[in-house]
Amino acid sequence: MDFDSLKPLLAQALASRLRIIDSDHQTSFRLFNGFYEGYPSLALDVYATTLLIHDYSDEPNQELIHQLVDYLSNTLVWLRAGILKTRNGKTQENKRGQILFGEPDKKIKEHHVWYAIDLTMNRDASFYLDTSNLRKWLIENSKDKTVLNTFAYTGSLGVAAMAGGASKVVQTDRNKNFLSLAKDSYSLNHFPIQKQNFIAQDFFPAISRFKTGRQTFDCVIIDPPIFSSTSKGKVDLEHESVRLINKVRPLINDGGYLISINNGVYISGKEYMQVLETICKDGYLSIRELIPVPEDFIGYQKIGNPITDSSPFNHSTKIAILDVKRK
Repeated sequence: MDFDSLKPLLAQALASRLRIIDSDHQTSFRLFNGFYEGYPSLALDVYATTLLIHDYSDEPNQELIHQLVDYLSNTLVWLRAGILKTRNGKTQENKRGQILFGEPDKKIKEHHVWYAIDLTMNRDASFYLDTSNLRKWLIENSKDKTVLNTFAYTGSLGVAAMAGGASKVVQTDRNKNFLSLAKDSYSLNHFPIQKQNFIAQDFFPAISRFKTGRQTFDCVIIDPPIFSSTSKGKVDLEHESVRLINKVRPLINDGGYLISINNGVYISGKEYMQVLETICKDGYLSIRELIPVPEDFIGYQKIGNPITDSSPFNHSTKIAILDVKRK
């Protein structure tokens, strides 16, 4: 597809999202989801005044990218920076993102909460837009709760819980650099930073540590990668979701919540519901609600079809809140 064919799709995407663009340009949102909106190899995000281009093509079209940047810079005149992430790039720099122009933003505001971002820190953008509604839920439901955020990445879900008045939030991730960005988010919101609540450790020994110390929480969040294997253990969402969820169940207080997220594009909504129903069979877990992904992230013009049927969820990022009972 050349730019003349892409341009009307972009115009349509822009028109559908005008209502969510804030006048201060501090928020973040998906501007164009090409998979659903007619150009499968392209996704565009906006973080404050920074345009982030995700190029999933096998051979990036530099001329098209140039025309795209020129068009959006003239349409959204408040854009101050641009980054290109090439998913199939030959170098880590290409995958993490090349700055095309300007100085990328270092923070965004969502639901009145500040989040530190580093858009070229990782192949992902350091802040997931598809979990925006979950952060809102945590802000509204975390008051006086103790929260454990496993596979925390840069800790945005834990930050939301802090903003909601949680009495304690523990964030765990193998990568200490990701947790450092979580601390930056705490500083932006003037939250106290207690080093013992930021644990840079593999999931499996971290969970064992909590169990050994008889430490429990009112809410546990589990948002694992699709697949990961270390000397400490293996994560496999496609084949072993039940085992992984059962690892954290003993850490949740009676009357508490388990927040389970599965973002496997090849795992249908029906398959994931079967996982949830399996862990609920003993009567100690029950599905409280399903949290949808924001419509702007999915796209308003459904031209493309998903790889699998995500229903009853609205996207392959499948988020469930479960109530917990204990004996």
